[in-house]
Amino acid sequence: MSALAVRTGAVNLGQGFPDRDGPPEVIARAVAALQGGANQYAPGPGVPALRQAITRHQQRHYGIELDPDSEVVVTTGCTEGIAAALLGLVDPGDEVVVLEPYYDSYTAMITMAGGVRRPVTLRSPDFRLDADELRAAVGPRTKLILLNSPHNPTGSVLTRRELEDVAAVAREHDLVVVTDEVYEHLVFDGHEHVPIATLPGMRERTLTLSSAGKSYSFTGWKVGWATGPAALVGALFAAKQWLTFTSGAPLQPAVAAALDECPDFPIELGRSLQQRRDRLVAGLEAAGLAPFVPQGTYFATTDISALGWASSRDFCLALPERAGVVAVPMEVFYDDPDAAGAGRHLVRWAFCKEAELIDDALARLASADLRA
Repeated sequence: MSALAVRTGAVNLGQGFPDRDGPPEVIARAVAALQGGANQYAPGPGVPALRQAITRHQQRHYGIELDPDSEVVVTTGCTEGIAAALLGLVDPGDEVVVLEPYYDSYTAMITMAGGVRRPVTLRSPDFRLDADELRAAVGPRTKLILLNSPHNPTGSVLTRRELEDVAAVAREHDLVVVTDEVYEHLVFDGHEHVPIATLPGMRERTLTLSSAGKSYSFTGWKVGWATGPAALVGALFAAKQWLTFTSGAPLQPAVAAALDECPDFPIELGRSLQQRRDRLVAGLEAAGLAPFVPQGTYFATTDISALGWASSRDFCLALPERAGVVAVPMEVFYDDPDAAGAGRHLVRWAFCKEAELIDDALARLASADLRA
């Protein structure tokens, strides 16, 4: 969809990347590292300064104590963390319970590991987790639960009660939980991000993934991390060493500085994103696109079923010509969008853009005929 935006000159509200970089002082740290000789291989698990900064981050925000030498690994973004976690933990035939709609790399990596996915659908319009459906998805071959909260693409944030339901199932069936928390600081309207690792009996069975890309607006740096008990982190690292071996050496000290010296940046970013979310949601509603107001992430979801399109894919492929705007069809994030109810008619829009660009996109949508 980003390639389509470039080809057509459309406003790109599809792919989730900001228009503005993160803190300039963090960029200066990366430049200093480049000029200071940090240009060879970093240690496979990550430079010590960053692993230590990650432990301080987890303790400061969530009260999670970690050993930086055995319970933290730096990854090439959270995407590599997902890949390495699944390759390291899933054997052929193992079943993975995963929230649907899902970030697209989940399905690819479950398949690559030889696993079998068991989707639990977050259903529109509220995208809440149904505990009974979760329990029904678990069988004798289930190996792990793959969570994502705050959730991409829906923007839903799992409540403490929902996470307690997940934790109860994991404890009952002795399951590992891999949790993707890249949007951990980007929650709105007073909603709370609760790491499942903080719930009773979950620290020892939870592998937590995150990154600096979303929290600090450095998506192109691809510096992420995995934290958790040494056995789970070790399994991830055993796969990671055959993927990238190590991650960008000069960027790691800069991310360490971001975590330690710019702790308020994600808070301010979240406030700014909430304002831009409100701007986008109001404009989508005015255009007749029935938005779900997201509780976190970069994305808002709309239901286009009233517009007469057969699918969100058809709508999104026609949208650049109709309105000069690009969005993402959410049907591609489902195993069976028809079985998921409105899944075939859901569209994802990114609001991690500057206000002027959002306004431009909304003006184009308002003046266009969006009906099939």
